Amino acid sequence: MKHCKFQIPTDRPVILQVSRFDRFKDPIGVIKAYRMVKKYNDCILILAGSPATDDPEGEIVLNEVREDAANDPDIYILLLPPFSDRDINALQRIATVVLQKSLKEGFGLTVSEAMWKGKPVMGGAVGGIPLQIVHGVTGFLIHSVEGAAFRIRQFLNNPEMLKKMGEHAREYVRKNFLITRQIRDYLSVWYAIENKGKGILEL
Repeated sequence: MKHCKFQIPTDRPVILQVSRFDRFKDPIGVIKAYRMVKKYNDCILILAGSPATDDPEGEIVLNEVREDAANDPDIYILLLPPFSDRDINALQRIATVVLQKSLKEGFGLTVSEAMWKGKPVMGGAVGGIPLQIVHGVTGFLIHSVEGAAFRIRQFLNNPEMLKKMGEHAREYVRKNFLITRQIRDYLSVWYAIENKGKGILEL
């Protein structure tokens, strides 16, 4: 069976990273981790994102990625135009394992997006990623190519852990990163103002 638009087989585990093609997202490192995993677990790798047009090295990095992946029919490099939210949504849903192997990062919205779809995420332990991933509960924080490969294999060889962590990931996003949490915080401030002087506030 194939994901129709991109002709990606879904009969094997799918490893996915959605990010710009720049060095800080370490797409070459993702390919190296995939190759380590591939020796033991048959799987597919998808690198999806847009070229880093505001980065002078963007085209160079993209060409390096293409060159590194050239001989492997199981590596899919997808160049997505702006506003490809539906395509990204579909890719995150068919993915077995989602990576965000950043070397530098802000909040990294794609982490929470994948977690909301019930996917445990492996992300670089940098920037805002540790705010989203509870190590060993909603996914794993990774520090190296070897670490990424080890955690991918751990997931692929333990479907029950994959499922449970995915459920924890979705619940963590529900409690912490949806607009409903912001409303709760806003109402809590007003409630505290209305009830100032009380030592304990019951919500």
